[in-house]
Amino acid sequence: GRFWEGRFKSQALLDEAALAACLAYVDLNPVRAKAADLPEESDYTSIKSRFNAAQNDKQPKSLMRFAGKPRKHMPKGLPFELKTYLQLVDWTGRSIREDKPGKIPENALPILERLNICTENWLTLTTSFTRSFKNTAGKELAINAYSNRMKRKRRSSITNSQTLFC
Repeated sequence: GRFWEGRFKSQALLDEAALAACLAYVDLNPVRAKAADLPEESDYTSIKSRFNAAQNDKQPKSLMRFAGKPRKHMPKGLPFELKTYLQLVDWTGRSIREDKPGKIPENALPILERLNICTENWLTLTTSFTRSFKNTAGKELAINAYSNRMKRKRRSSITNSQTLFC
């Protein structure tokens, strides 16, 4: 309705890179808004549920599970390892804080290498996701395939895709 209309945005997440960026963006919202100091302390979030379940070597039943690395016969679930995703969110959360100097070596984050995302662009993807992508989010190849499938001539967000996804 009119109350949410101006703030609501919808993007199609077309590949694993877009999915990872969007997940981290949403999971870090309470930290960026100063509603929580740590992601695992942010009430009513999937990251808190995942963290609490991970302490018992489990995954929350109410959320799509992390199925691990993509493979030929992929089980239903997110194509990441839970441990790696939690480390990625933690690293991103530390990096977006202005009072934390330093730089993580590019080879320290396997998920970014696996998804072919440059570390320089990761913070832009996770802190400005809704400003960077309008109707679709993903690598150029995924946006082109989606546009063709949907018979759309206009490829929204293609310039940001080319810039942010290596």
